[in-house]
Amino acid sequence: MPRDTLTGSRIRERRIMRGIKQADLARDAGISASYLNLIEHNRRRIGGKLLLDIAGILDVEPVMLSEGAEATLIATLREAALDAPEAGAEIDRVEEFAGRFPGWAQVLAGARARVALLERSVETLTDRMTHDPHLAASLHEMLSTVTAIHSAAAILAEPGEVDPEWQARFHRNIHEDSERLAETSRGLVTYLEADSEAATELGVPQEELDTALETAGHHVPELEDGAPVEDAAARLGQGLSRTARALLDRWLHRYAKDAAALPIAALQGPLAQHGPDPLTLARVLNADPARVMRRLAAMPPEVLSDPVGLAICDASGVLSYRKPLPEFPMPRFGAACPLWPLYRALNRPWVMLSLPVVQPVRHETRFQADAMATPVGEARVNADPLFEAHMLIRPRPARGDETPPLPVGSACRVCPRSICDGRREPSVLASS
Repeated sequence: MPRDTLTGSRIRERRIMRGIKQADLARDAGISASYLNLIEHNRRRIGGKLLLDIAGILDVEPVMLSEGAEATLIATLREAALDAPEAGAEIDRVEEFAGRFPGWAQVLAGARARVALLERSVETLTDRMTHDPHLAASLHEMLSTVTAIHSAAAILAEPGEVDPEWQARFHRNIHEDSERLAETSRGLVTYLEADSEAATELGVPQEELDTALETAGHHVPELEDGAPVEDAAARLGQGLSRTARALLDRWLHRYAKDAAALPIAALQGPLAQHGPDPLTLARVLNADPARVMRRLAAMPPEVLSDPVGLAICDASGVLSYRKPLPEFPMPRFGAACPLWPLYRALNRPWVMLSLPVVQPVRHETRFQADAMATPVGEARVNADPLFEAHMLIRPRPARGDETPPLPVGSACRVCPRSICDGRREPSVLASS
């Protein structure tokens, strides 16, 4: 049902909410009760002075009656219905539902938002518990220390006399192990409670860098204007550990070179004409496709309205840079999905792979993945090159190509697809 035909439903809902009888509203508006009944059941259109009069009687802005719920609310309700296809929700009547019951629509939309947030939290925490090296080392240290304390205490608790010298040694070992256990426990609690935006030396350097780049929106205005790298490092490096600052410094130097080679002014024209197609832009600008991908990921919203995602991995497959999208998450720890074109590109250097992909995230938004592997460093005699792979994630182009998308995931631990040749470990999520 078109939105402009729902004004009557909204009038009826507002009238009932205010406890006004239909006959009283019709009398105050100067129309018959039967005519108002037709309006409220969307059988007569309403506008102009009559709409203003009724809005005034109901003490509501006319726009709330004529337009009803915001488009974002309608879109959220549609996504909620697509998330639960087994419920058989009447998607064609979603606007009528939002118009007649705006309160319940907000409740449903809010519940869906909370579920989505909890799903992302489960993914992040599970990923962290599974792959965080600091957490794994701390837990191993704690378990080893507890075992040592238990062994010494068991010997002292056994029947019979223990030589005083050995008894003193066991007591000393228990005391030292207890101190180490307490120190490890305090460090682990501090690490787990640390604010993600206030990184400490206990944090994982790569995670600290990711947080700093997310906070900056992956865009550094100083370097776009040709300022020294030190200026940007001073602003973005606050609170980072020494190792994380080293990673940030390396990233900023590469950003500065990319910005100098492909300034925003040079990108805007081709980008407006061809869209965020990295290979086409590379040909038009006579630039390295990998550099074009990095520049696209750094574009501010006023230049590139639809954001793009970017993942970069080294020859070992470890992600050295990640810019995820809401509907295309990327793991913060450990290995990503082995089905990503990113890894396929490592087997085919200098070949641009462009494939439609889809992740099992909510209503499975389709994206276009452009991946390419290029050598790192200069060519050397009798030395095989090391390759680095880039994968740009962008909205799927609106064209007639109906190539089935490649099903991929984020990481095996949080991927609900049960049938997959690349699965390394069971998922903590229910199968789809």
